[in-house]
Amino acid sequence: MVKVREDYAVTQDGQVDIEQWVQQLQAQGALENVEQFQRACELAADIDRQAFREDRLWAPGASSFRTGVEMVQVLVELHLDQTSLVAAILYRAVREERVSLDVIRKAFGDEVAGLINGVQQMAAISAIHHPLKGHVLGQAEGQLDNVRKMLVTMIDDVRVALIKLAERTCALRAVKDADANKRMRVAREVFDIYAPLAHRLGIGHIKWELEDLSFRYLHATAYKKIAKLLDEKRLDRDQYIKRVLTILQDALSDAGIKADLTGRAKHIYSIWRKMRRKGIDFSQVYDVRAVRILVPEVRDCYAALGIVHGIWRHIPHEFDDYIANPKENGYQSLHTAVIGPEGKVMEVQIRTHKMHEEAELGVCAHWLYKGTDRGKKAVGYEAKINWLRQVLEWQEELGDISGLADHLHADVTSDRVYVFTPDGHVVDLPQGATPVDFAYRVHTEVGHACRGAKLNGRIVPLTYPLKTGDQVFILTSNNPAPSRDWLNPSLGYIQTSRARAKVAQWFKMQDRDRNIADGRAILEDEFRRLSIYDVDLDELAQKVNLKAADDMFAAVGAGDLRPTHVANVAQEMLEPKSKQLDLKLNPARRKRDYDSESDVRIQGVGKLMTHIAKCCKPLPGDPIGGYITVGRGVTVHRQDCLTFLHQQEYEPNRIIEVSWGGKPEAVYPVDIEIQAYDRSGLLRDITSLLATSKSNVLALNTRTNMDDNTAMMVVTLEISSLEQLARLLAQIRNLPNIIDVRRKRT
Repeated sequence: MVKVREDYAVTQDGQVDIEQWVQQLQAQGALENVEQFQRACELAADIDRQAFREDRLWAPGASSFRTGVEMVQVLVELHLDQTSLVAAILYRAVREERVSLDVIRKAFGDEVAGLINGVQQMAAISAIHHPLKGHVLGQAEGQLDNVRKMLVTMIDDVRVALIKLAERTCALRAVKDADANKRMRVAREVFDIYAPLAHRLGIGHIKWELEDLSFRYLHATAYKKIAKLLDEKRLDRDQYIKRVLTILQDALSDAGIKADLTGRAKHIYSIWRKMRRKGIDFSQVYDVRAVRILVPEVRDCYAALGIVHGIWRHIPHEFDDYIANPKENGYQSLHTAVIGPEGKVMEVQIRTHKMHEEAELGVCAHWLYKGTDRGKKAVGYEAKINWLRQVLEWQEELGDISGLADHLHADVTSDRVYVFTPDGHVVDLPQGATPVDFAYRVHTEVGHACRGAKLNGRIVPLTYPLKTGDQVFILTSNNPAPSRDWLNPSLGYIQTSRARAKVAQWFKMQDRDRNIADGRAILEDEFRRLSIYDVDLDELAQKVNLKAADDMFAAVGAGDLRPTHVANVAQEMLEPKSKQLDLKLNPARRKRDYDSESDVRIQGVGKLMTHIAKCCKPLPGDPIGGYITVGRGVTVHRQDCLTFLHQQEYEPNRIIEVSWGGKPEAVYPVDIEIQAYDRSGLLRDITSLLATSKSNVLALNTRTNMDDNTAMMVVTLEISSLEQLARLLAQIRNLPNIIDVRRKRT
């Protein structure tokens, strides 16, 4: 049975006694800075009192401060640090917009504010996702899996997930007296999303409480039936367990094994699940009668197992060694079923104290955010976090539906984003996907008709990269027709092959004459911008494996052939005719020189002698920096070398950027001409775009014609390929007020 705990002190009028409660927490060793935590409590309590004065609707059960207190009680059991406790006590006040996050940040620091913000982001998913709604994009299980994966991708700090679990635990306890619809809604969300998350984190006692409470509201009849059966047999079962514990304690003591023995309560949901899975009735559930043995060492586990099997006969096929073969969430224990006294079957679990702490607290058992350990990394803890962020398969416990594991095989990886449709369904896309990709993922016709997008109620460009948690609304037209610009990779409208194929297929289905005209216009524009002239188009078509120029135009117009590829081939054709168009310049004309004979690469200064510093002796792969000596070239240090740090501070003008050797990427100087209507910020926008594209600018000349208010710029920059040049020209052309941009013909 689930017991709702109230372990905090209250005053005579039912309010939380802050001073006494803080003293209790301090006595438990849960607080590092009592003054800070008390300030947080008083702020939350003051916010509650102010809310009561403003609307007179406040009641003890609706108190955001009391909810925070209950959350802290849960987190204290998980041994979380004080920062988490402060975030928990203030979370509800921030969520209810009684106090701003900026106020919290100023009063309690960035770390507390960051945790609250992370929990709010998880709460936003719950607000949008509706577990009881129908699903139009796939099966319900697929949607639930996407929501779980979305939550995991949003967790940068595992404490965020733990605070959210505490908040949902308190919410589930609080709906006991709410109306049936609210109970069902909260219970379904917790059962579908947060109980599996607690299980995945290995936090046993939270998982069991969430499952039992949810089961109580979702399947009230079954819950009451099993609870009644447990109550009827409770007295006999308790007496039976006492006799078993006495027998076991004597046998273990005689063998010299120091052990702690307890009776283990079987949870109602797990009993019901086992009855359904095995098709048995309550009397055949063996582990209703169960004991747990805790011993100091692993070898004691197997010794205790031998003693148990020596006293009672074990049941074949009812033994599991989770010590040698741990569960996916790290759970370790020995499980066996034996025929005990009076011929009754019972389960025995044997584990070490450390394994028991792991089973109860999961990732919290590895917590290191305390005292002098703040900021340190532990192998076990980091493994848990990496596993939380990257694990693909959620080991679900949703009624043990046959084959459920087959539905849960997709990884939660950092290269996916999870976004919402307007009605709350989750769509997963690759990292960097745009609203156009989203539109085609929803439906092909939605993609064809896409003309704009709203992100969280705000209009954004169709090239905007989506982020996890965004809610996307596609603006459509009545005349579906994709834009040919979408197929130009330089413009960034489409990132997924699925959307690109759909757009290309649409154009392929259009009239060939139109494709020829559009393709001719696209290539002429590309050639003009890249200053490619006098090309034999029929010969060029054969070079790209097509019969005639019209076939090449049609392929470009339909999206089957990329214009940048055709431009590359045209450039190669022109090389013997027009050397001035060739990008392959002599190495002597390159701006960047490197010391190719050294293990160290020096950028921007030609060849210099280098030698490795004896003070830190950096090895290949270490972060390094260079110090220009007098007469001895460049001394290479590790970046964390104390000598190098001293040199950086007192002689910064002699510090130079170096890196470990390797063949550098060839770059070539190219002139481009930009014609634009002059405006404020024009030069800033162009140089910002060049900086973002990581193109090194060698020279820039600009002049303005005051008669027609036009500006002409000539920019010399370094590029590595014709594709990079084409992409850069397309991006500049999309800037406001740009009339034309092209490669300058010398």
